Parts: sequence; structure tokens; C-alpha cells
Amino acid sequence: MSSHEAEDQWGAAAEAPQEEEKPQDPETDLTISTKILEEMANEKNTEKEWAEKSSYNYGQFIGDASAPANLEIPLYSEAPRFEWKEEYGEVAPRDPTLEKIIFGDDFTVPTIVNGAFQGIGTIEISWYNVNREVWDPPKFNRFEEMGLHPVIMENLQLSHYTVPTPIQRACIPTIVKGFDLIACAQTGSGKTAAFLAPIISKLMGKIKTLAAPRGSRGPGGYGRKAEPLVLIVAPTRELATQIFLECRKFCYRSFMRPCLVYGGADIRPQRTELEKGCDLVVGTPGRLQDFIDRGNISLNRVRYTVIDEADEMLDMGFEPQIRKLLHAGDMNEDENHQIMMFSATFPASVRKLAKEFLADDYVRINVGRIGSVNPNVVQRIIYANFDKKRQAIFDLLASSPAARTLIFVNSKREADSLDDYLWNKGLPTTSIHGDRTQREREDALIAFRTGKCPILIATDVASRGLDVRNVLHVINYDMPKTIEEYTHRIGRTARIGTMGLATTFWNDKDGAHLAESLTKTLIEMNQEVPSFLEPYRPSEEEGLKFDEESSDVEEGDAATGGGEGGETGGDWGSGGGDAGDATAGEAPASGGDNWGSGGGGGGW
Repeated sequence: MSSHEAEDQWGAAAEAPQEEEKPQDPETDLTISTKILEEMANEKNTEKEWAEKSSYNYGQFIGDASAPANLEIPLYSEAPRFEWKEEYGEVAPRDPTLEKIIFGDDFTVPTIVNGAFQGIGTIEISWYNVNREVWDPPKFNRFEEMGLHPVIMENLQLSHYTVPTPIQRACIPTIVKGFDLIACAQTGSGKTAAFLAPIISKLMGKIKTLAAPRGSRGPGGYGRKAEPLVLIVAPTRELATQIFLECRKFCYRSFMRPCLVYGGADIRPQRTELEKGCDLVVGTPGRLQDFIDRGNISLNRVRYTVIDEADEMLDMGFEPQIRKLLHAGDMNEDENHQIMMFSATFPASVRKLAKEFLADDYVRINVGRIGSVNPNVVQRIIYANFDKKRQAIFDLLASSPAARTLIFVNSKREADSLDDYLWNKGLPTTSIHGDRTQREREDALIAFRTGKCPILIATDVASRGLDVRNVLHVINYDMPKTIEEYTHRIGRTARIGTMGLATTFWNDKDGAHLAESLTKTLIEMNQEVPSFLEPYRPSEEEGLKFDEESSDVEEGDAATGGGEGGETGGDWGSGGGDAGDATAGEAPASGGDNWGSGGGGGGW
């Protein structure tokens, strides 16, 4: 089962008794859901370990009921984008119809910065460079101070960016200055805009001179060869898709035409889009290399290369493909090639790649502790016996306020099985995993984005890159294998300054391997440590010691900046205390609230 016939079967679930609710304006969806989340985080029930089951209503997430049920939505690689016309000058006029599609439809992600949450604004930013005198990074706190092109500034506003996030404050001036860089930051921190805004801004006004003539022929005169100026590589289809959707925004009104290529889908439509002209290409390593080998893509003109989630790429065995792409990108004749890597961690494999391909004076940027959890995620750990988890997940969903929810499992079989179980219980679910076709995967994501199926069950194919508006609740039905995957999973909520909730089912059978690191993570973010994890709490003498392999400064490197957070009035978290009280720093006690007891044998 991939994406269910949501409209038909949802009707049966909707007939269940429900509390009467007042109609809600769709525009207030985020405000309503954030309020619900704050109530969930603060509400306590001192008399009972578990809250009584209540009726559930997912109606507020259902889209326009008058829309055709069998509406055929194109693959993301064929999504509408801005098309340049010869009569345009350096800057094209605005197109209100296309603006609504690119910046406001249900399949893009409005970026919402909420200054009321304090956690992210105080994250420390550190710069490292071989020679401290080479780069003294400015402390910009507003996009207007960064020297970006006026069209990029307008596109930032249309994307609902109001103030820069820490990674954007650090990366934008570094890229504008021309340095190669590797940046490490938490999930949901705004990395995509951190490299797209400065890259496209630097190209504005020079694109038509640098770009290949549209319609140039490939080898033997067959087909049209794409010669992009910008190459962006991502490990998964979902992350590549997400980056492409953002590229459509930042390329708007410029000569830049973005294209998306990924495996698992028919190669012909992607080739057709490349033949129309491609100045920026986003893709997964295998499909990119395939198009290069076929002669459909040449990297001879590439000026900017971005490797996103570099650590994940290497873990997945893509190092040979990455090396080929980086070598090919170095073939432009004027040697003006800027390379950027983004990584959640900085292990030896990434350090080696950076030393080999980045310029000698490259800058490394750390936002907070490498590998740390987003501070705006309220983390809840529930003890659930292995053979009772199915009942536990249904009880949790049925007794919780309606919210767009992402459930992670460890296997494809479990994703299908749990999807069937919850669907037959009347919940509007869909699922996604690696055995699904690309059409099925995108259908599931569209159903999740539009709210037709507001509960998505996924394997770790969705743990990186999935960025859906207003995912308020992430549930780890199965414990992840590593603490890094835990960080990425729960990072699907609390995106770009909003709040989120993460609930994790733990038991001795499949949670012991992460007990110590999970406990340290909870302590670091001032979350409550349940009693069954108390034995793993480090002593005062030991303190919080994390694996430093990925955060040590390279020998010979010197810090060129750091210690800056949200000290200015216009930065993240400047709003003060009221909404900030529901952040991770004020994690609610779980002794008797909706989310179950943290006590030893409590739960199911």
C-alpha cells in the first residue's frame, strides 16, 4: 500500500464521534497548531498516569474538499519554474501567477521564522581557518547588511525569511567573500538558503555571459547538453527534491534555470528538462553521473559546487561518485571554482575530502556543538514494551490533539505493516520507504503535505531532507540505530525557529544501545530524564562528555570567530519569555501528562 484512497476511506474515519469544533481559517493553521503544542507541553494530569482516550479530528489538515480526488500532480522534477524570455533585461518582471505556485502552493515549504523561541538565537557560531588574518567574519544580523542582490532580497521576503538564522549569518558573508567552506549545523537551521542566496546573488548580472548558449548540441550532434554553473549534490531523492523546490524560489526572475535529476524515475522527462536549458542542477550522485556519462550534462562551466549532507553521502558509499563530480567540476578553464560542503558531523572521511578538494584557506563553520539536537524540540521518552508498541502508538495518536505527525520505523516491512494497522483503525495514514517507486514516494509526500494523510510512516529515507510545513510531532516507533539518526529524525519538526515535539518509544530490548548517549542528549537540552534512564546519567565528576571526533579543530587551524548568538534585538529569540517558556529549556514533566510516565515500569 502506498498512498491510500484518502478521500473515500477518510469518510469512514470521519464518521467517528467527534467534539464539535469551530471552523478554522487555513491561514491560522500554524498559529493554532503551535498553541496546541504549547498546551501539550504544559498540561499535567496528576491523578492518572495516562490521559483518557479522546476523539480525534484531522479535519483541520484536510485541503479543499472540492478539489478533484484523482488530480494528477506531476513529478517534482517537472514542477513549474521561472522561464526566461529574450526580451527581458538583466532582471525579469514579476509574474503573480507563477509567484503563487512557487512561493505559496501546498507543495513548497513556507519558511517561517518565529522570534518568540529563544533556543536557536543563542547558539554559538565558530569559524576556523588556517590563517586567522585571512578572514575576520563580520557579525551581520540582518539580510540587508549582507550586500545581496535586490532580486534575492525580494525572493527572501517572498519566502518569508525575516531575519537570518545562525548558519545563514555565518555562511552568507563567507560565500560572498569567495571562500571555500565546510559548515556543520543542526537540522532545520536553514542551510539551503544559506548557500543558495549568496551563490545566485553573486551570479546576478553575469549569468548570461557565463552560461552556455541555450540549445547547444551534445556529442555527435545528438540531444542538447546541459552546462550548469551551479552543481548541488544530495544523498537522497527527498533531500534533492527539497533543495530543488527552494532553488525555484531563489532563481525566480533571474536567468538561472534550475533542474532536478534523481534515480528511481523515468530518465526521459528529466532529460527533456535538461535540454530546455539548465544553469543550476540538483541531483543524487548516481543519476548525475549517469547523465554525465551519457553526455547530457557537462561540468566544464561549473563555478559553484555544493555537497549537502557530506557525512551521510560518504556513509552511503558515494565517495567514488563524489570524487568524480568534484574532479569534473574543477575542469573550468579559469579555475574559478568555489566548493561548499555541509555536514551534520565532521568525521575523518569528511575531513579528508575537505583537505583534498577545498582551497587551502577554506573556512570551517560550526553552529553549536556538532551533532547536537535542535533546542526547540521538546523530547519525550516513553517506556513501551516491545509487544505492546502497536497499542501504544494507537493510544498515543487517539489521545493527542490533531497534528501533522511523522512516525519512524526501522524496516520497510514494519512501515507497511504499521500503516495497515493504523489505517484499519481509522487513522488517515500513508507510508514511504526505499522499495516504493518514485511516483509512489512522491504521492505519499504530497498526501502528507496537503493533509489528506496527515500521518506519515517512514523509514530513514525521510530522516534527512524532509521539510514539510507544520510537522509538530515526530514519533520514534522504533529506536534508531545511532544517536546521529535520532538527531536527524527529530529534526523533522521544529523547522526554522518553530517549536516541535518528539516522542520516542524505549524499552530494554531495542533501546539499551542508545541509553547512555540518549540520556546525555536529554541533559544537554534540559529535557526531563525518565527514571528508567537515570542509571545512565553521568556522574558530576564525569560531566557531559560527547564523542569529540567530529568537533576537534584540525591541527594548525585557528578559531577566527565565535561566541556570538542572538545578542541583538533583531535576531532569533529576541521576543523574550512568554512563548519561549514552552521551549526545550522548560520541558514538561511526564509524571502524569498525556505523554505517559517516565517512571521505571510505567507505560505499556
